[in-house]
Amino acid sequence: MSDDFKGFSQRWKDFPDYIIGITKEIWEDRGIATLNEYYAKDIVVRSPMGIQRGNEVVKASTMATCYEFPDRELFGEDVIWSSDPTGYLSSHRLNTRATHTHDGAFGKATFLPFNIKVIADCAAKENTIFDEWLIRDYGGIVRQLGMNPRKYAKRLIKNEGGPDKCSKPFTPDQDIDGGYHGTGNDNEWGEKYAAILTSIMEMDFNVIKREYDRAVVGEYAGGRIGLSFGDVDEFWVGLRSAFPNAEFKIHHQIGNEGNMMPPRASVRWSLDGKHEGWGAFGRPTGAHVHVMGMCHAEFGPWGLRREFALYDEVAIWKQILMQTG
Repeated sequence: MSDDFKGFSQRWKDFPDYIIGITKEIWEDRGIATLNEYYAKDIVVRSPMGIQRGNEVVKASTMATCYEFPDRELFGEDVIWSSDPTGYLSSHRLNTRATHTHDGAFGKATFLPFNIKVIADCAAKENTIFDEWLIRDYGGIVRQLGMNPRKYAKRLIKNEGGPDKCSKPFTPDQDIDGGYHGTGNDNEWGEKYAAILTSIMEMDFNVIKREYDRAVVGEYAGGRIGLSFGDVDEFWVGLRSAFPNAEFKIHHQIGNEGNMMPPRASVRWSLDGKHEGWGAFGRPTGAHVHVMGMCHAEFGPWGLRREFALYDEVAIWKQILMQTG
């Protein structure tokens, strides 16, 4: 790979090394000023809670998080990547932990710890990240800090001035073209996982027993960890049944293999439609909701053996409550 790794500093041996290295440098080594080098001036960063535009906004939010959680650590578990003429795309999965030491966005300091997953899809070229999609397990943080995601979303709306004035969660009509137009690669493992997720969203839940290892471990939104078919089924049925007629789209998929890693895949997807079923979000409200989702999967000799699936519970509850009170 190093022969094709053009335009990047020789500090980095390859693209995954670059992604993991700059993440540590920015967050744990407190090199927030390095964002001037590593992030484009007009970068677009999308998360389920909304869009940030520009490096100055990213630096400000990074400092606020570092203040509220000063001992935060980010452990890079995997970088699933692809490249095309648009640039490199990394789907970076992190295991992050911290203690809520200071007052901030999550309220008065609770002095409680949290440990959650984050997936960040970053497009980069010439040593600079210029486009990004990010999901942190917001619901997992809230739960571990002793709060309820629905009540927390309700409090956010109130503190931000009510449904008409509060910051809006991400929906496709807000999107900004950040410059990355790739859709991933055609590796067989990305194709396989995309087909599995499509089957699930088409309500063919038998695909779980057909394609997953019986000993599969799933790590899911809300800080949940599941084992075997039943727990996987509960997670996916809970989501799909809440939005039974929502449109499912795959926006990006990557498959990788080799380098002492199992065959694995990354898929970024969305659900867009009404909250009109009983499921993970309680009584149906009819609210129109956009769900941004990101997943990683690892495969073994008996099927899909590890799955990581994130969406943002707080952003979903915020959309529901903004429309229903």
